[in-house]
Amino acid sequence: MSPMSPLTIPSSLESAAPGEIVRWAAGEFGLDGLVVTASFEDAVLVHVAATAVPGIEITLLDTQYLFAETRWLVDELTKRLDLNLRVIHPLPEVVPDNLWQTDIEGCCHVRKVEPLNRAVAGKQAWITGIRRADGPTRASAPVAAHDIGRGLVKINPLVTFTDDDMALYLQLHELPVHPLVDKGYASIGCWPCTRPVAPGEDKRAGRWSGATKTECGLHV
Repeated sequence: MSPMSPLTIPSSLESAAPGEIVRWAAGEFGLDGLVVTASFEDAVLVHVAATAVPGIEITLLDTQYLFAETRWLVDELTKRLDLNLRVIHPLPEVVPDNLWQTDIEGCCHVRKVEPLNRAVAGKQAWITGIRRADGPTRASAPVAAHDIGRGLVKINPLVTFTDDDMALYLQLHELPVHPLVDKGYASIGCWPCTRPVAPGEDKRAGRWSGATKTECGLHV
């Protein structure tokens, strides 16, 4: 299928299991036309994709500021699931600095948005781990939709999963839990801009705390 060809997204995807959604995407776009990005804040999307379509490429955006615990989970899942892992780094001129203290948007752009643009270049579809339960900004996220800005189809296999669904999936498949979860981290990104959340806080309140920012720019 050409990247610009019209695609009718089946309404049945809304009630399909995550693995079925991944298999639909692989059948529709082929592995060469598909990119799966995972933040590795949990193991669910990675396990769903790798078991539904063995050998599917999993892409990690290495911002240079990943928690050590996140890197541990990446290594653990890569070994356990024999992942076909692709790591996208910032451009060579981007080095660890203090930009996150003065220009959060600029920091996210060079470490996340620009690398994502390279990751999806030439692809027809993009699989993400977005869930409606993530917070108000994602409450109406579709299972799949045309991403006009990037010229591809964005697919969210876990979009209907609740937090309880995620916990049950991890338990049933005996998957490792990100070590920071037990320390109060409900949403895990880069270490300079992520903190634990207090009881009753929105789960993404720990991201860019004190700023009006709610998204890194990948999903806007």
